Amino acid sequence: EEFISSPPRKTVRFGGTLTEILLKYEKGDTTDFELLKHQLSDPDIKDAQIINWLHEFRASVAYLTKELGQLVNILLKLPWLRRSPEVVEEYLGFLANLVSAQTVHLRPCLRMIVAQFVPPRITIREDDVDISDSDDDDENISANFDTCHRALQTVARYVPSTPQFLMPILVEFFPFINKSERTLECYVHNLLRVTVYLPTLRLQILELIIEKLLKLDVSTPQQDIEDAEESANNCASEEKSTEEGLFDMEEDEDRKGNKAVSPNIERMAHPLAERLDILMTILFSYIRDVCHVDGKLDINNTKDLYRDLVSVFDKLILPTHASCHVQYFMFYICSFKLGLAEAFLDHLWKKLQDPNNPSVIRQTAGSYIGSFLARAKFIPIITVKACLDLLVNWLHKYIDNQDKGANAYCDVALHGPFYSTCQAVFYTLIFRHKQLLDGNLRKGLSYLQSLNFERIVMCQLNPLKICIPSVVNLFAAITRKYQLVFCYTIIERNNRQFIPVVRSGTGGDLVQTCTNPLDSFFPFDPYILKRSKKTIDPMYQFWEELSAEDLEDLKQSIKKGTSEDEDDDFLKGETPQNDGVVEIAPHSYESNTRSPVSSIGSPADCYVPYPL
Repeated sequence: EEFISSPPRKTVRFGGTLTEILLKYEKGDTTDFELLKHQLSDPDIKDAQIINWLHEFRASVAYLTKELGQLVNILLKLPWLRRSPEVVEEYLGFLANLVSAQTVHLRPCLRMIVAQFVPPRITIREDDVDISDSDDDDENISANFDTCHRALQTVARYVPSTPQFLMPILVEFFPFINKSERTLECYVHNLLRVTVYLPTLRLQILELIIEKLLKLDVSTPQQDIEDAEESANNCASEEKSTEEGLFDMEEDEDRKGNKAVSPNIERMAHPLAERLDILMTILFSYIRDVCHVDGKLDINNTKDLYRDLVSVFDKLILPTHASCHVQYFMFYICSFKLGLAEAFLDHLWKKLQDPNNPSVIRQTAGSYIGSFLARAKFIPIITVKACLDLLVNWLHKYIDNQDKGANAYCDVALHGPFYSTCQAVFYTLIFRHKQLLDGNLRKGLSYLQSLNFERIVMCQLNPLKICIPSVVNLFAAITRKYQLVFCYTIIERNNRQFIPVVRSGTGGDLVQTCTNPLDSFFPFDPYILKRSKKTIDPMYQFWEELSAEDLEDLKQSIKKGTSEDEDDDFLKGETPQNDGVVEIAPHSYESNTRSPVSSIGSPADCYVPYPL
């Protein structure tokens, strides 16, 4: 009775076999064809039905020509990923048959697969407004991504030209930067997975990812990130003090011994910085995993990846001014082996000395050399000395050629690469002078004297006038201490000759002195993204405190060139105090800038606004 009264299972299909339906459609009878489309579009379609249909479609792919593109699109929209393993296997078989027999459908197949590289969308309705975001609660998301990559590998196996059709689709589907962090994270992660089994696309995919990261980076200046962190910390402190006021003293004492770790302690307060932090962490992990096999450095893999990254660096990073974090992918891969760091320095050196390169590229290459030598712990002092020899010899040859000619005067437009190289040398000396003198002071001093800084400083091109004041002041203090060169006479003369730029506006005249005529920056200034900085910090050289003696020299030198009504924050109590030593670091933009606690190693970025 139970069997008789129960309804039959929904396995009945209408319209005959697939081949019959398609033949009827070719003759103009569309009734069964429309019914077929309706059945395939049914959201309640069962796994057994999907398998039966796919089995027939696999045998009938010869009929699925360009004219039946609408039917193929319906098949590509089937919810196959979240079905049983049997459906998944049948669908993968159908894709293989389809693209091998009808390559005209290759692009739609690739678009369908790439669209699955991000978490599924869910729609939340709030106040009659649909809000869409990624579904982070999907437990099978990792398995779904694995299946997507199986599908892509299957298609690529049957159609060798897949990579050239795939790349434009990967570019098209890249999420906007205002999409959720999870969406961006999943898409970038899946792009990097594609490079493992389609290595011919690796360079293009790395270019695509780094281009997007660079847009994020330049959209979030370091000062904005630090301001957001400071505001968030202030809000957290206010909330904590309000909350603590509700408890008595005994409870406060109990809670002090059991401090809970805030779940947001590693989140960046700035939303774009948070996205950049997550994506940089993924990029660093990818570089590490590609270069290491079973925990050991694979030289061939590392060299191949290094070449790709240098190519991306030249194309995207070097022409971009004042990016803060993305360039650290080169810093990271160079840390794996000294040979890579030396190759990178040699590459930059060739860029710098090549007169055929644009002046701005040569200047930026100089900034990278100085910042890399100063900040990379993994570069031994012997390499630093070799680089200093190259740079200083080039400076002396440049002076030989220019110091008595018609262009022997201070001009950034004419001598930009020269000034950039001077600043790289000064900056490197500031950070590395202790190591250069360590062990054998007499030998170290003899080496520094052999560089003949006096000739560079005293030449007609006057580099002390062009280089950033913070670098000049520290260089002057150190070279005076070791009696290498006395810079203060020139600094004072330069300060007297500085002509302020006057801009008239509705609010009156504004007097502005440009302290960075070279418009230079230090690309490896302290890295401040919380998650990914854990990768960089162990190999990063932070600024070491000046001794009281050096500080006094620096104070005296700056006072001589500072008028009484100038506000000299650089030397006031805003800098952190440490038992008689003060932490001051040369920075990219201003000499008279305090060093915030949030950015240990360098003061905050202060762009010098140029008069309009």
